[in-house]
Amino acid sequence: MGGIFGVVAKRDCTLELFYGVDYHSHLGTRRAGITVHGEQGFQRAIHNIENSPFRTKFEKDVAGMDGNMGIGCISDYEPQPLMVQSHLGSFAITTVGKINNMDELVRKVYEHGNTHFQEMSGGLVNATELIASLICKKDSIVEGIRYVQEIVDGSMTLMLMTKDGIYAARDRMGRTPLVIGKKDDAFCISFECFAYYNLGYQDYKELGPGEIDYITEDKVEEVSAPREEMRICSFLWVYYGYPTSSYEGVNVEKMRYNCGAMLAKRDGDSVDPDLVAGVPDSGIAHAIGYANESGKPYARPFIKYTPTWPRSFMPTQQSQRNLIAKMKLIPVKALIQNKKLLLIDDSIVRGTQLRETTEFLYQSGAKEVHIRPACPPLLYGCKYLNFSRSKSDMDLITRRIIQEREGDVSKEVLEEYADPNSKRYAKMLEAIRKQQNFTSLRYHRLDDLCKSIGITPCKLCTYCFDGKE
Repeated sequence: MGGIFGVVAKRDCTLELFYGVDYHSHLGTRRAGITVHGEQGFQRAIHNIENSPFRTKFEKDVAGMDGNMGIGCISDYEPQPLMVQSHLGSFAITTVGKINNMDELVRKVYEHGNTHFQEMSGGLVNATELIASLICKKDSIVEGIRYVQEIVDGSMTLMLMTKDGIYAARDRMGRTPLVIGKKDDAFCISFECFAYYNLGYQDYKELGPGEIDYITEDKVEEVSAPREEMRICSFLWVYYGYPTSSYEGVNVEKMRYNCGAMLAKRDGDSVDPDLVAGVPDSGIAHAIGYANESGKPYARPFIKYTPTWPRSFMPTQQSQRNLIAKMKLIPVKALIQNKKLLLIDDSIVRGTQLRETTEFLYQSGAKEVHIRPACPPLLYGCKYLNFSRSKSDMDLITRRIIQEREGDVSKEVLEEYADPNSKRYAKMLEAIRKQQNFTSLRYHRLDDLCKSIGITPCKLCTYCFDGKE
């Protein structure tokens, strides 16, 4: 995924930029960077954050920087922000998104005069550098950003900082959020709105899909109007979003309570657990919602040990992520032995970690383990935000089960598996339940997920659940 933050102020803003970027650390795991502009021109620092947190890596850099404007990012992949010199002038740029037609766009740039790109490890082109190159094909920055929005297959939200101000552009379909905060002497631009509250900013506006704004120390100017059509990622509320954030006016934590409550309503009296628990940390709020609605006690039968273990999806190797996930969770056997547990996780992707968690609960004395994922079955790998590292749809447990049952399948057959009222859907869930050794399994329904969020369903991206773009 990744997160971005920027500031334009009437005084030095370096420290605010530092803390604003740091508040996006939950969105990326590999690279981070900040760039400021002031009397000394552009200054930049980029570091690898795989084995050390953002603040530790950047404290010394920030002490030596000074500027009234700045942009920064937490990134899962490419080093950024990048600094560019072009016929449009000098600028710094940072992006969040996913480009599915990289090869096509690189060829397009080569055909029109570019001779090279900086090569990253693995022979990849830096996606942010590619976006900068495409912007520079046009006669103005705004025209260049619009061009990028039209030709990128995937998603692309960005900030571009010149010596005079910052351009903020939300993805053409609004798949990721971008908001502006304001206080007396400054504006900020942020992926996560909560990132600026403790810095003294108030909500100013949320950019619409495809909207481009130009921000200076005195004003925010809309230079390209928002579009009507929107497909914001529904998984932001389920998993990626920080609990104190809101997207399109809907708070993440409250949505997760709604989600858990709807799961409990669907269950009714069909299960009678002794305790309701959430897989730390992404399932906890959903579990609280379930417990509040059902009247069943909420408890923490295992605790995440976080002082030394990084997030489980950080390493690139699945086996290493599985080991870290296992090492982090420590059982509270007094809350597990002879208990019927209902466990909520944000999702089931490959199934490996949740199966191991279930086995470890049985080994700790649990009588029953009922599983309630907080989203519908994932049938398609994400095309837009890289929320899963799955390189193939066959990495998904659902698709492996379907292939075992059907062999190669058509889109029409997959639509049946996405329908919670179909026989194929029921058989898929039973196969997953048996394979994972759950006592029972009920996924959140897509219609209930949309109701949990509470905005018009046609404005939500649900591709990973139903394949609809």
